[in-house]
Amino acid sequence: MTTTTSQRTRTGRITFFVALAVFAQESTWNLYDAQVPPLLREHIGSAALIGLLMGMDNLFGIFIQPWMGHRSDNTRTSWGRRIPYLAVGMPVAALLFIAIPHAAGSLPLLILVLFSYALVANSFKPIAESLLPDFIAADRRSRANAVVKIASSITVIVSALISIFLIDDYPNLSFVIPSVLMLVSVAVLVVKVRDSRSPAYQAAVEEDREGHGEASPRIPMRRVLLDLVRDSDRSRLLVIVSILAFGSAWFASRSLVTNYGIETLGMSRGDAGGLTLPSGVAFIVAAYPVARLAEHFGRLRVILVGMVVFAAAMVLGTVVQTPTGAIVAFCVAAAGASAFMVNMAVVLWNLAPSSRLLGTYTGLYTVGWAGGGFVGPALVGAMVDGTGWRFMLLDVGAVTVVAVLAVARVAMLQRRRTDGRQL
Repeated sequence: MTTTTSQRTRTGRITFFVALAVFAQESTWNLYDAQVPPLLREHIGSAALIGLLMGMDNLFGIFIQPWMGHRSDNTRTSWGRRIPYLAVGMPVAALLFIAIPHAAGSLPLLILVLFSYALVANSFKPIAESLLPDFIAADRRSRANAVVKIASSITVIVSALISIFLIDDYPNLSFVIPSVLMLVSVAVLVVKVRDSRSPAYQAAVEEDREGHGEASPRIPMRRVLLDLVRDSDRSRLLVIVSILAFGSAWFASRSLVTNYGIETLGMSRGDAGGLTLPSGVAFIVAAYPVARLAEHFGRLRVILVGMVVFAAAMVLGTVVQTPTGAIVAFCVAAAGASAFMVNMAVVLWNLAPSSRLLGTYTGLYTVGWAGGGFVGPALVGAMVDGTGWRFMLLDVGAVTVVAVLAVARVAMLQRRRTDGRQL
């Protein structure tokens, strides 16, 4: 009983610290997405060019996050393999974020600061998130990740409040507040967390010694990728495909919704842009329950049900084409999507062949998700060109079916496993 209580305390403690770090990071990213475009608009008249510059952070993430996650996996220090990178990266990112409004007077300087921030912030994003599987056992990762996702979702509200109450009168202070949150969170992490004590770090060090007779942690990224591609089981590759496909559907449903509301529902630009706001609350409400359901009934099963609910909501929105119908559809869709977003990273962590590669696999999740953010809006946009805006939600649902099929195949493969690994 004492051991169980101690494990729960440790799980709750590290979950809080990871959620705090992610909350601080995402606070800067959300304000970045909301307030950097107006700064660029002062110098650039082309919306396409502004969009291209704003999308560069996702492109950076596709390449930087897996590499940095892999680099941290191969790091061994008395502080562990994650904390040293966070102790350096988060303060640097905070200072660069503070510098953004001060650089707004010069376009070259502004772009330099933006790109520098995006490079640094992308470099430690998977490292902070990898602390969760480092410390928390496989059977409790879903509920912990749910708390982290809820913290991330709340940052949208924080960003909106800063934009409403501060940005017009105190533009420089608006960028300071999220930066201070980041500095506070890294200070707490550095003081309170030593991931050299985590079960995954201890297991990784033991694997190093068993394999080489001494600590020799280096696993080349090329070897990781070849193992992923050549694995006859294909489960890991299919999981990444499903992340790409569902990420495409999710980002398309978000980025094209304003035009959908204008073109199909006859709404104003402002009203159409607010269609998905209630769905943010639906996501937060559903996140923890779907984590508990996944731990009880199985993650793949709950993910499949969630994606089917998401696709069904897109059909509902197509059938009931009114503003109210769209709001209800997006709320149902967000609740279904939470099953995927909370649990699929956990599935990928649990499929990692070794504790030595948890950071790498966090980065691979990002490759699929950020890739979906890059591909999805363009793909669905091309489908809309053929079908018309009236069927945009149905097009999103069609893309979701690809993810459903990929996860269904993974579930089938896992039923054949004989090693007892829990996803």
